[in-house]
Amino acid sequence: MTTSQEELLPGTRRALLHRIAVAQSEGRAPSLVASVVRGGRVVWHGARTSVDGEVPDQDVQYRIGSITKTFTAVLVLRLRDEGLLDLTDPLEKHLPGTGVGDATIADLLAHSSGLAAESPAPWWERTPGSLRPELSDVLGERPRVHPSGRRFHYSNPGYTLLGALVEKLRGASWEEVLRREVLEPLELRRTSVRPAFPHAGGWAVHPWADVLLPEPAEDLGRMASAGQLWSTTGDLARYAAFLMHGDDRVLSAETVREMRVPAAPVEAADVADGYAYGLGLEIRQRDGRLLVGHSGSLPGFLASLTIAAEDDVAAVVLMNCTSGPLASAVGADLVRIVAEAEPRIPEPWRPSREVEPTTLELAGQWYWGTYAFGLRATADGLISLEPLSGNSRRSRFRANGDGTWTGLEGYYAGEVLRAVRRADGTVSHLDLGSFVFTRQPYDQQAPVPGGVDPEGWRGIG
Repeated sequence: MTTSQEELLPGTRRALLHRIAVAQSEGRAPSLVASVVRGGRVVWHGARTSVDGEVPDQDVQYRIGSITKTFTAVLVLRLRDEGLLDLTDPLEKHLPGTGVGDATIADLLAHSSGLAAESPAPWWERTPGSLRPELSDVLGERPRVHPSGRRFHYSNPGYTLLGALVEKLRGASWEEVLRREVLEPLELRRTSVRPAFPHAGGWAVHPWADVLLPEPAEDLGRMASAGQLWSTTGDLARYAAFLMHGDDRVLSAETVREMRVPAAPVEAADVADGYAYGLGLEIRQRDGRLLVGHSGSLPGFLASLTIAAEDDVAAVVLMNCTSGPLASAVGADLVRIVAEAEPRIPEPWRPSREVEPTTLELAGQWYWGTYAFGLRATADGLISLEPLSGNSRRSRFRANGDGTWTGLEGYYAGEVLRAVRRADGTVSHLDLGSFVFTRQPYDQQAPVPGGVDPEGWRGIG
């Protein structure tokens, strides 16, 4: 990945530098590095202060904490895409004997398994992983604090179980599988389980004095799949591009889109904060923009990976302090600065190479009762069904190869749309999950549920 600072306007670059400078200064971070990605590559990199006397570049490692969970989620979804498991499978089916095997794999990915947030004392982030050699040591005597599937409750032990699941089904260590299946294909050469020179040291900053205390960098052992990794802005920028666009060597674009969809039950407080959780990714609404990614922290380090897929912009922020600026807020601001100052240039419109006559026949205006919708066949081979006014239900649909279509998002995600034909082969109506769409409002010639008054439309005298 090459860096081209010239691709951003001078005013944009200065605004980005100003944002990280304020964050580092007011947040008292020993060092802060950040990169912005657009179009799949780094377009800006900035750093404040130094590591070992040098201004940190894109190859200096920082610990990334729970951003590690996104890598573990990728490994699990690879297993799903290969047919080795289903997300609805209970953990017991593949990893027996944990005592919490009724939790589904999807629940573990989305933090809705009901498992405790942390492992039993002593605090796992600041003590050797050798204190927790077995899964039973990670789960403890009371592993579950909520019923499975009922609510979002962030769980580090849950991702430890997912790491163990990967090891069981692959027959190799989590570290080895990660390197072989993700790090090497994506060329993340500076992402590793243990620090490799050059890397930042972790510091605690005294809350009431401008002095530092070194933090220990423990090997997390069994908990590695929840927060062990070290990485760089360069590698995480490349990884962000993957999470936006997919890479068929690792996960398809369709699967990474699936990761970005809310998958956990949302509570009132989460809705108010604009927060949700997908399959290994945090989802936030900020300044009217949908952001996905993950934050991370371990003693001595703060990190954030922030992606605005619709804007094709992502930001990476890394710091070497236990507490300091809110990394996710800094990342969100970096994304906003670029997206607002230099909006994404749309791809040029191009006509479809070809379209099935039966698909073209469906294009145009349809009515669900009196609600008007437009059905459009798009160049990417999909069809879209959108309200012509208001904010009613909308979705894109993918062809199933048998004349039916499956919804990809929103209310109609997973629902099947089919054209119902008359004896002469002409289209009578569309059936979408029992909803009848007709060419005219309440068409008398179509089987509208409840029937249509035979006297038809009328005025009131």
